[in-house]
Amino acid sequence: MSAFALARQAADALRARAGVDAYDVVVVLGSGWREGAVALGAASSVVPTTDLPGFVAPTVPGHEGRVATVRVAGRVVGLLSGRVHLYEGHDPATVVHPVRTLVAAGATRVILTNACGSLDPRLGPGTVVMISDHLNLTGASPLTGPEPPAPLGSRFVDLSDLYSARVRAAVAAAVPEIASAVYAGLRGPHYETPAEIAMLARAGAQLVGMSTVLEAIAARHLGAEVLGLSLVTNLAAGVEGAVLDHAEVLARGRAASGALGDLLATVVPVV
Repeated sequence: MSAFALARQAADALRARAGVDAYDVVVVLGSGWREGAVALGAASSVVPTTDLPGFVAPTVPGHEGRVATVRVAGRVVGLLSGRVHLYEGHDPATVVHPVRTLVAAGATRVILTNACGSLDPRLGPGTVVMISDHLNLTGASPLTGPEPPAPLGSRFVDLSDLYSARVRAAVAAAVPEIASAVYAGLRGPHYETPAEIAMLARAGAQLVGMSTVLEAIAARHLGAEVLGLSLVTNLAAGVEGAVLDHAEVLARGRAASGALGDLLATVVPVV
């Protein structure tokens, strides 16, 4: 079975379990964002992702696998927890399967959230930044392999508007203080060296993390508009000299959960 057929099968199972005809928006909840998502309201259903075809259990602390369904401003929103990553040993198709599933279930807007490091001291810990573009330095693509089946578009998808200019303008109008930056996605799981961070800065990156880029490509290929939101949890290696620690990432996310919830409650209705 192709990756796209598997996503359609999982979408059918999800809609049946959640009791919805279709989703309008999906929010992928990165490290720290799940706690804030409660601001969107009570879930009408919660489906464990491991009950759905093609999903695998996440192994990273803070990434419990489930899809919660909420209704926000008349829209059916899927809150996807349990992102999986290349560094867990998965292939690109497995990493993007959750996003493909929600788009196959009807979502035309995909909000990808993450926790990241900042190369710019002006974007310090606790800052939420809108992704304007990315550098995919994972060495992988979710479109590797056979040509996608009809009626899906070619594997040679145009990414010039990957992070939708229309959506970013709507968010900027609703949250005028939000900053924008270029995100560099690396494979991980180790953090970068100071020399690598210096290289990324010269390449134009201001944020760095280990997720998001493959999901964004997969969503755009399927015709969805993509918004990326990054919570800065630390300054990158060599920027301030602090020791980097995943526990710190989770702690910073928990500390910011109230602000993240307020932001999601503002953003979801306008995308």
